[in-house]
Amino acid sequence: RTGGSYQYLAVQKTGSQQNVGLIQLNRPQALNALCEGLMEELRQALDVLEKDPQVGAIVITGSQKAFAAGADIKEMQNKTFQECYSSSFLAGWDKVSTIRKPIIAAVNGYALGGGCELAMMCDIIYAGEKAQFGQPEILLGTIPGAGGTQRLTRAVGKSLAMEMVLTGDRISA
Repeated sequence: RTGGSYQYLAVQKTGSQQNVGLIQLNRPQALNALCEGLMEELRQALDVLEKDPQVGAIVITGSQKAFAAGADIKEMQNKTFQECYSSSFLAGWDKVSTIRKPIIAAVNGYALGGGCELAMMCDIIYAGEKAQFGQPEILLGTIPGAGGTQRLTRAVGKSLAMEMVLTGDRISA
């Protein structure tokens, strides 16, 4: 059992011994934008797979077009700083980094903003030829908000991280 049905995810066990938990982000019409509902389901699915003794590793993936195109801007755009702060907006986004089992991000297509941050929270990133990583928040007048600046610096070095964060430019695999 993989935790019931989900609106924004497809969750299954796979592999020759059914010991790999596969979580596929499934909001194709929004390029897998990370809305609150999707993130809540992701936390639930990760909890179920972590507690399952049969599962030895977890893979998070999206579609050919987009791993995740970022946080759901439509959901965020009208929130004030006070609303975000008092409601602990983005709380629980780091759930991926607290799971004890190895998590692999299988990325093809866009991994932008929150999607790039989600990939960086995983233990391993396996990137396809069409993968595009970026932190384009600067183009909306803000900066990466879920630990992206720190994780990106550790992943690609200070110089490239600064360039990506300050220009919004993307990099390939």
